[in-house]
Amino acid sequence: MGRYAYVNGRYVDHQQASVHIEDRGYQLADGVYEVVGIRDGKMIDEALHIDRLDRSLRELRIGWPVARGTLGFILRELMRRNSLRDGLIYMQVTRGVARRDHAFPTTPVKPALVITTKNTKHLGADPGPGVAVKSQRDIRWERCDIKTIALLPNVLAKQAARESGAYEAWLVDDQGCVTEGASTNAWIVTPDGELITRQTDNGILAGITRHTLKALASSMQLKFVERPFTLAEAKKAKEAFITSATSFVTPVVKIDGDAVGDGKVGPTARRLREEYVRFAGEGEAVT
Repeated sequence: MGRYAYVNGRYVDHQQASVHIEDRGYQLADGVYEVVGIRDGKMIDEALHIDRLDRSLRELRIGWPVARGTLGFILRELMRRNSLRDGLIYMQVTRGVARRDHAFPTTPVKPALVITTKNTKHLGADPGPGVAVKSQRDIRWERCDIKTIALLPNVLAKQAARESGAYEAWLVDDQGCVTEGASTNAWIVTPDGELITRQTDNGILAGITRHTLKALASSMQLKFVERPFTLAEAKKAKEAFITSATSFVTPVVKIDGDAVGDGKVGPTARRLREEYVRFAGEGEAVT
């Protein structure tokens, strides 16, 4: 069976999918994206992801390429054509095709929409042995709250982490505080059992999995605080973990080669992953 992509109104063979060379996303990174996790043929937190896409578009003053309801239909049709049961669906909207100029096009252009899917393994409640992270200086721009396709600093940080043998990079600002991962949100559990993640501001992306986990943590009556935490504090934490649409809740057992806690997956991360997997499987609405 072939694999399909959606490109500007057409379902096309994935290997033949293409955009114009003067698409502003290709030339200027003038666009935004969203990634939605798929489990058992259902989108996880679909409405929240589409809300965030809408916000990103408004922040960059890019119009919607199709109506919101039409987008939902396209997503489901692409999932159907690709027989997607477990994996990811990627949406990208750029300002469109125009003669290259840093300023916005002076004549109206239609925003460009590209959607692809990816099959992944069925993620379960078992978090595995945990992962290592490597700290990197946060050199990104000051609007990380917009899910823009301009990801070169994230790419370089992730590559440095992988070359060091780590799974993810934790980005550290000029105050020595961890902002987030290269493609994830960062969490720690203090020795007192307090669950900490940075507050949402222009320094991080407001992760949708992060949002859902906050609600789950509240329902589990965990002590939870949104505030900055330093890299030094993270290394002394009882537990640490990362969250995203692709990794769910993944425990962090090493930071810069140093063990977090006893170097094993902790009970808080394990419980939160179990609850998130249950939520994803049931498709419950968490607000």
